[in-house]
Amino acid sequence: MIKKIEKIEKALKMERYFEAIGRRKTSVARVRVFVNKAGEKSIHILVNGKDFKQYFPLVKQHSIITGPFKTLSISNSRVTVQVGGGGLLSQAEAIRLGISRALVAEKSEWRPKLKVLGFLKRDPRMVESKKFGSRKARRPQQWRKR
Repeated sequence: MIKKIEKIEKALKMERYFEAIGRRKTSVARVRVFVNKAGEKSIHILVNGKDFKQYFPLVKQHSIITGPFKTLSISNSRVTVQVGGGGLLSQAEAIRLGISRALVAEKSEWRPKLKVLGFLKRDPRMVESKKFGSRKARRPQQWRKR
């Protein structure tokens, strides 16, 4: 099994690709979009070694990830993703940002279309840290009379 994985990785390293990083909350996605060959007519996305439809169960998450390809009407591409941290929805949005950045690195004329839809904007919202003497970030301790 290990030899098979090494062969696949070696074959992937020989191809040309564009790499980008996408982040959202605590999720970080390292995305590689491989330069498409003229024979393929479908989009293959591998997330942590699995097909993205297996990794993400919801259709909403599928549409989030494939959003950049649909807007640019790209029908043939291959993408590999290493993602970690956060929940599944934030991982999907981190992957979308990484794919968008990699596509812009490939062709800069796609930037205006992706920028209008907000695919190139990193969502900066994070969980607020807990404060000393409080139960949560803003929830104070409960006051007791007796």
